[in-house]
Amino acid sequence: MAEAVKLFIRLHPSDNAVVARVDLLPGTALPDEGVSARMHVPAGHKIATRAIAKDEAVLRYGQIIGFATAPIAPGEHVHTHNCEIRDFTRDYAFGELAQPTQYFNQPATFEGILRDDGRVATRNYIGILTSVNCSATVARYIADSFKTNPFTGEGPLAQFPRVDGVVALTHKTGCGMASEGEAMDILRRTLAGYARHPNFAAVIVVGLGCEAAQIGGLMRAQNLTENPRFRTMTIQDKGGTAKTVQAGIAQIKEMLPEVDKAKRTTVPASHITIGLQCGGSDGYSGITANPALGAASDLLVRHGGTVILSESPETYGAEHLLTRRAVSREVGEKLVKVMKWWEDYTAKNGGTMDNNPSPGNKAGGITTILEKSLGASAKAGSTNLVDVVDYAAPVTAKGFVFMDTPGYDPVSATGQVAGGANMICFTTGRGSVYGCKPAPSLKLATNSNLYKRMTDDMDINCGGIVEGTETVAQCGQRIFDLILETASGRKSKSEQLGFGDDEFAPWQLGAVM
Repeated sequence: MAEAVKLFIRLHPSDNAVVARVDLLPGTALPDEGVSARMHVPAGHKIATRAIAKDEAVLRYGQIIGFATAPIAPGEHVHTHNCEIRDFTRDYAFGELAQPTQYFNQPATFEGILRDDGRVATRNYIGILTSVNCSATVARYIADSFKTNPFTGEGPLAQFPRVDGVVALTHKTGCGMASEGEAMDILRRTLAGYARHPNFAAVIVVGLGCEAAQIGGLMRAQNLTENPRFRTMTIQDKGGTAKTVQAGIAQIKEMLPEVDKAKRTTVPASHITIGLQCGGSDGYSGITANPALGAASDLLVRHGGTVILSESPETYGAEHLLTRRAVSREVGEKLVKVMKWWEDYTAKNGGTMDNNPSPGNKAGGITTILEKSLGASAKAGSTNLVDVVDYAAPVTAKGFVFMDTPGYDPVSATGQVAGGANMICFTTGRGSVYGCKPAPSLKLATNSNLYKRMTDDMDINCGGIVEGTETVAQCGQRIFDLILETASGRKSKSEQLGFGDDEFAPWQLGAVM
């Protein structure tokens, strides 16, 4: 019996396929399932436990992950060669499982940075934002003037120990687009979200001067006004590259003494907002790291905090499970509307929702987007869905919120941070590397082999769940504890490696003109 646990994982009694825990060679018997492997089945991949007829649904998690394209015999490898996505009717059952959140009587705390407006930061950066790609190099020159030597700790910021850094967040758009409309609204909303982010103590916005994304338009549309900690400039008005760089450096030098006054103080965990991400997923993602992060999400929500689930294409096929937890039919229908938009959007661009998963996901055992989504949605735990918001829109509700974003991690996380996430938790099975200034990013490995292979990048190993040395709840508690430590100033692995400057990626919609 002990050997059986090591060989495979059954996730639901109704499943007609189980997951191989180790590589299964031809002839390997699966005790309790009454089948033997007919061929090699890689670890993390699925093996049929009974005959599955052509066109019959393939079940994992007790849910449909695809349909058989040919008869599948017991013991046969189930994957892309014999299973595909098809449309099927979902029962949304709006609000059926919604229930009052059981809040803790004694909320957890962390050491946060209290801003003048009452918001709380987990980091203390100065940010340089760009309105257009044309000002990207100038922004980087300004930020580079304040770099610290990673080996000696020497540099212009050495005398300002409470400043985490000066970071330039550049992007590839801002022109070659309409000056008004949905695409511009998204860019402005994203830039404004970062400009207002509590982890930025001060911000400079640098533009060229003639771009479509005029700084003046940004200021008016988002009700931004200049003050000692929020400045703007354009290269053309300043008289060119060198003069703009000099002006930017001078302004940051003026800001530094005030920014360095920030101090950490004990505050409730309700001030933490986590952006939930997964990338480079594998067959273990929905078994280990994602549900463990879901357990941590439940803990944070019960302490009064907020978690943001996103990556709409990677929720497709699991949305009917989330609508059951919606606090109202209106909230649930907003999520369904998001999924319908994505169906139309991919069709208009000649694609399908099953363009995701990636080749790496498939190599790791994920067969269809339905299977990927069912595992990915576990990151959001089990509490009520309290709101559904647009990309980069401010997240104001407490609890579990869904934000409409693409599945591409940098674009998705950029939207979450713009919405107010002051930390990112990122699960990975294949080995994604990612950082997200100004919000620290924690990386959660789905399996022990990955954790050992990429230990410099991974913050937590969730592989003990599949190995039987740790429960989902125990791993979730470890994640929650590390969230509090990281929010209090402990550097994540991606911060130690210097990630986060190049991952800023606003969602670009529409034609590039």
